[in-house]
Amino acid sequence: MDDDGNMLPWPSPYILMVDRGGCTFVQKVRNAQRSGAAGVIIADNTCLCSAGDACHSDPGTDCETREPIMADDGSGADISIPSFLMFKQDADPIKAEVMANHPVRIEMAWSLPSPDDRVEYDFWSTPTDLVSKDFQKQFKDAAQALGDRAYFTPHMYIYDGIKSGCQGPDGENQCYNLCTNNGRYCATDPDNDLDKGISGADVVEESLRRTCIWHEYGKENGVGSEWWDYVNEFMFRCDNEDYFASKECVNDCLAHAKIDKAVVKKCMKDSGGTADDNPNEILENELASKDAAGVVILPATFVNGAAIRGALEFAVIFKAICSGYVAGSEPDVCTKCANCPNEHSCVMNGSCHGASAQGSVSNSVFLSSLVGLSLFFSCVGFIQWRRSQNQVREQVKGILAEYMPIDKQNQDDDLALTEEDAEFS
Repeated sequence: MDDDGNMLPWPSPYILMVDRGGCTFVQKVRNAQRSGAAGVIIADNTCLCSAGDACHSDPGTDCETREPIMADDGSGADISIPSFLMFKQDADPIKAEVMANHPVRIEMAWSLPSPDDRVEYDFWSTPTDLVSKDFQKQFKDAAQALGDRAYFTPHMYIYDGIKSGCQGPDGENQCYNLCTNNGRYCATDPDNDLDKGISGADVVEESLRRTCIWHEYGKENGVGSEWWDYVNEFMFRCDNEDYFASKECVNDCLAHAKIDKAVVKKCMKDSGGTADDNPNEILENELASKDAAGVVILPATFVNGAAIRGALEFAVIFKAICSGYVAGSEPDVCTKCANCPNEHSCVMNGSCHGASAQGSVSNSVFLSSLVGLSLFFSCVGFIQWRRSQNQVREQVKGILAEYMPIDKQNQDDDLALTEEDAEFS
C-alpha cells in the first residue's frame, strides 16, 4: 500500500479476478496473460437457478439453468495460464474484499473427483462422429484391462424434436427425414443432402440400436466388449452412405460382434421404436442425460462426473481415468501404464517394457546401433584414406615420369659438351 492506504498494482505473477462480461472467456484470459497474470478467476455475474437463496441476482436479471462452459472460441491456442469460473455467491464476497483494498490470497488447485476405488466414465458421441473414430477403435483394450475397477457408459447425442419445432400441432413431422417418431427425436444430416445419402432419421435409429446393445451387453458389467466390437465392425463395414442404413450390413456387424440381433430388435421395439408417434423410453433418457450433463460439444468425455477438456486420445482419457481413483487404490494397469511413453502398447502388452519395445528403442539396441555406425564410418574413412593415398602416389609417379626425360636430355647434353672440350684441347 502507498502512504494513503491505497493498494498499489501487484507485481507479476499474480492471480487476476475479472467479471464475466460481454467478450469471450478466451479473450479475457488472453488479455490477463498479456498483462502478466499467472491465473484468472472469472467472477460470474449471474446466479444459477439451483443456488436458490444463497445467490442474489441483480434486479431484472434472470437466473441460469446451468453453468456456462469455458470453451475455446476458435481464436487460437496461445493461452498457457489456468482459469476458473467462480459462482456469483462465492465471488461476491471476494470482490467486496478487493474493492475495500484488503489483500486476498487465492490458491488455484484442481483434480478429478476421487470418491472410491471404482471410476465411472461416460462418452458422448454420434454414429457419424469422425473425431472419435480412432478413440473407439483403441479404447476397448483399456476398458477390458480396467475390468470391474471402472464403469463405462456410452451415450448417443440426439436432438429434442419437440423443443426444436419438428413436431407440428397435429403430430406431423415438420423436419422432413431428420427425425423419427413423428418429429420427436432428430439428428443432423451428416452429408448435408436431404434428398440422398444418410438421413438424420438413420442416425437416430443407429443411435437407438447402439444404446440397446449397451443395455443388453454392457450395462451389467460396465465394460461392454460386445458394444466396442459392434461399433468397430460398423465403422469397418457400414460407415458410408451406401450401407449405413442397410439391415443386411447391420446384421452382419451384429453377427461378427457375437450379438443376438433378436435381442437388440426386441429392445428397440419395447422401448418405443422409431416409427410411431409415441415416446421412446431409451431416447427420452438420453435427452434427459444430455441436459443434466450440459453436453454441447461433441465428442465429450466425463470421468467421475468431471468433463475432460483435452483431446479425445487414448492417453488423455486413460490417464484421466487413472487419476480418478482414491490414492493407493489404483488398479495394476494404471500403476504400470499411466506414466508409460506409449500407454496403449503398455495396456496391450501388460507392461511398460513391452510398450518401449514397440514405441521406442531399448538401450541395448541403441548401443549396438551406435557401435555398428561407428564401425561403418571407420571403414568408410579408412577406404577413403587408402584411396587418397593411392591417388597421391599416382600423381607423384606422373610428375616423376614427366621430369625424367628432361633429366636424361640434360645428361646427354653434358656428355656432348665434355667430348667437344676434349677435342678442343
